[in-house]
Amino acid sequence: MSQPVSSLVIETDSPEQTEAVGNRLGTLLEPGDVVTLSGELGGGKTCFVRGVVATLAPASKELVASPTFAILNEYPGQPAVLHYDCYRLRGSDDAVELGFEEQLSGNAVCLIEWPERIAVILPDDRLEVLFEYSDETRRCITFSPHGGRGLKMLEQLATTGDFCKKSLSEEHRSAM
Repeated sequence: MSQPVSSLVIETDSPEQTEAVGNRLGTLLEPGDVVTLSGELGGGKTCFVRGVVATLAPASKELVASPTFAILNEYPGQPAVLHYDCYRLRGSDDAVELGFEEQLSGNAVCLIEWPERIAVILPDDRLEVLFEYSDETRRCITFSPHGGRGLKMLEQLATTGDFCKKSLSEEHRSAM
């Protein structure tokens, strides 16, 4: 009997591969799913979101940009994708005032950058994604689940390791 996957690390060598990882996750997302995105500026979060949007709201793919100045970008699709950037929020109170709680429990897929700013209102059931630099072009993307739905998304993603070149490190491949 295999152990449940507690996290998954995927390495990408280009923005296109990072987008392909987002595209693959997009095929697994369902209405109401929440995915948090953490990492340094330029770490690949927007490329990843572009991949998710290409799957769920293809007509909006070319519109994807970092929502830093807008706080929220909405991409109509089935389901809709809500892309938050919480950097400019002072905390969870700001998010509550803007109606984030209702949106996070709605039928859209929610992608949240700078989630630590609104940690108090994040749902218990979510998938956390951390983007780190391995070098100038390579990214290390770590997926960590919270709750049953987060774990299910992670397990589904882990079973499709060949969707991008060099997608799983050897240590994580052997753990599966």
